[in-house]
Amino acid sequence: MFALRGKQKEVAEDVLERASFILGDPDQPGLLDDDRRAVFIVTGGAGTGKSAVGLELKAEFEAAGRTVKYASGSRAFNGALQEHVGYGDKEFKESFAYFSNFVTPPEPPLDVLICDEAHRLRDRTTNRYLPAERQGTKPQVDELLDASRLTVFFLDGSQTVRPNEVGTVNLIENAAKARGIVPARHELTDQYRCGGSDGYVRWVRDILGLTGDEPRTWTPDGLMHVEVADSPEELERIIRAESEAGASARMVAGFCWPWTKPRGKGKGRWLEADVRIGDWHQPWNADSGSWCENGTVPPSKIWSVNPAGINQIGCVYTAQGLEWDWCGVIMGEDMVRRDGQWAFRRGKTRKDPETGAKRVAVPGSFDPRLRWKNLSEEDFARCIRHAYHVLMTRASRATVLYSTDEETQAYLKEVVGDVQIHGLRPTWDNLPPIARVPHLSRPTGKRNRSRNRKTKQKQTHPGQRRLF
Repeated sequence: MFALRGKQKEVAEDVLERASFILGDPDQPGLLDDDRRAVFIVTGGAGTGKSAVGLELKAEFEAAGRTVKYASGSRAFNGALQEHVGYGDKEFKESFAYFSNFVTPPEPPLDVLICDEAHRLRDRTTNRYLPAERQGTKPQVDELLDASRLTVFFLDGSQTVRPNEVGTVNLIENAAKARGIVPARHELTDQYRCGGSDGYVRWVRDILGLTGDEPRTWTPDGLMHVEVADSPEELERIIRAESEAGASARMVAGFCWPWTKPRGKGKGRWLEADVRIGDWHQPWNADSGSWCENGTVPPSKIWSVNPAGINQIGCVYTAQGLEWDWCGVIMGEDMVRRDGQWAFRRGKTRKDPETGAKRVAVPGSFDPRLRWKNLSEEDFARCIRHAYHVLMTRASRATVLYSTDEETQAYLKEVVGDVQIHGLRPTWDNLPPIARVPHLSRPTGKRNRSRNRKTKQKQTHPGQRRLF
């Protein structure tokens, strides 16, 4: 259920209105092929509701009988939606795709292709695991434009975290104009994540050096709670306590430790505790498409939404596009404070003589996507900043920070200032009555899917429209 508000609603209505002119009546196809096309570009920062608008459009177009795909560049984002919303419905799952799925355009073209997180577009669709016929030979943005008659791109330039991510407004505009299409532009600005706190988002961008403005001490605004834990043990205790109190919560970290694939064989495969800070050891989320440790550790694509995910540490690639009430963020030594400036480091590994697992020899970044020899220091720093920007804007109620570097930890305490709870911790006692209503139980069995879901909207609460 999503209730679109303000600019979100305006964007959805504009796309739907223009679609009626471009796509015509699905029940009365024309005698001749119609090659009219339209492109929409919707920009907005983290938490401005891009995905909410995209999912609403998906539901509306499907209800009208259009052929629709919802694509992204994130396996974790797609997996979370399929698992947490689709409830195993095969037709629903198949309506989600990846940018790399359109090397060969569908025939006839889709009516609508919704491209979420379009900042993650690649220059080409290439993958060493794909056969030759599935390797792209032209820009990925052109493949997406070929795939549908109406294409909607949602993107945020502050969330490019890999050097080969090229999705920008200019890239999409130029590709559309080369086809004679003038894209319609929209910008979402109202903040709905981070407690709706624009101040918190600005503060994060300032302290990470993304704005050029001098960071100020955090001023509690009654919308977002921020604190700095004194140790990883304390950070874990806080996050687990809030999870047990009923909040959604996860721990995430910068990619500052090697990442070992599940070890062993079969269902009993187990995770190496790669994230090591002193005597505190925890595993990354499973780098696996199946369950591990006899069904107690979820696959990476549903780590964000499965309750057992609280027992592993996520990174930017499994957190991007998602959110929780509480998020514990561990800053490693890929980004440290030195002489009033940020310094960025690349790490080196060593082999543990007892286990054979890789361990940290030189602290820094261990992100394999940032270890290219030809990656400039400027691009390396940009990707690290953006990664922490993503991690620090995943929470809707509270962010708990901790740095493994002593000087950086001191800096975080300085810019956070005195901790004031303000009743924001979502323990059961201080939750408002409306928030104590339990989630609906997960349906079982195969569901009948109505072609036209608009008749179901009468069952929803006022101001809400049913998505699926």
